[in-house]
Amino acid sequence: MRLQGKLALITGASSGIGEACARRFAAEGAGLILWARRADRLDHVAREITAAHGCTVHTAIVDVRDRAAVEAEVERTVATAGVPDILVNNAGLAAGFTVLHEGDPEDWDRMIDTNVKGLLYVSRAVIPHMVSADRGHVINIGSTAAHTQYPKGNVYAATKFAVRALSEGMSVDTLGSRIRISQIDPGLVETEFSVVRFHGDDERAKKVYEGIRPLTGDDIAETVAYVAGLPEYMNILDLVVVPTPQRNITTIDRREAQ
Repeated sequence: MRLQGKLALITGASSGIGEACARRFAAEGAGLILWARRADRLDHVAREITAAHGCTVHTAIVDVRDRAAVEAEVERTVATAGVPDILVNNAGLAAGFTVLHEGDPEDWDRMIDTNVKGLLYVSRAVIPHMVSADRGHVINIGSTAAHTQYPKGNVYAATKFAVRALSEGMSVDTLGSRIRISQIDPGLVETEFSVVRFHGDDERAKKVYEGIRPLTGDDIAETVAYVAGLPEYMNILDLVVVPTPQRNITTIDRREAQ
């Protein structure tokens, strides 16, 4: 129970991996600061966690693309709840699935602004407080797309390549402190991810996971909790986690899951 009494800030906490991380961290005894854009969904998650675990849950409606809002909320959080021990940079998305030369620049902007700039804004606001406190753990949620391109993945993969580079940059730039930087790179995880990528097309989203048992948000939350709960003299820099039938981003055995 190394997370007992820790304070974790989780972005994109209203659904999927972020929500699962919030529930898992609460079960491990951590206090929570949960950010998301959907107020009704975030309030529902917070109420359920409080009822189940009796832990302290602070919530804020924050779009990580809004730098001023991020900075103001971090300052308010530090003043009222303290410096987070753990930051889970989870907010992210894929938008669109087409060859680069037919891509929608509005989709590109959403991905770059959320996956790269949003992660930067949150990290830039939180890490100085961790440096001052000489403690903290930043866990960035990446993707197997951070390691290789795939057809029609172009800009999404580029943002996750950027996250991987930023994780490495954070790690070397915080050398000399006791801050840890980790990245978790999931493969196929069935959440709202594909529904968002395909602009609400549920049937098309389901086909992404046909023939296999994909990972769940809970599986990734277990991984994140493991990484966060390691002794402070240990750190995992980058961890790739995939369902067993997936060997890389495109090599997948799609026989019907048993």
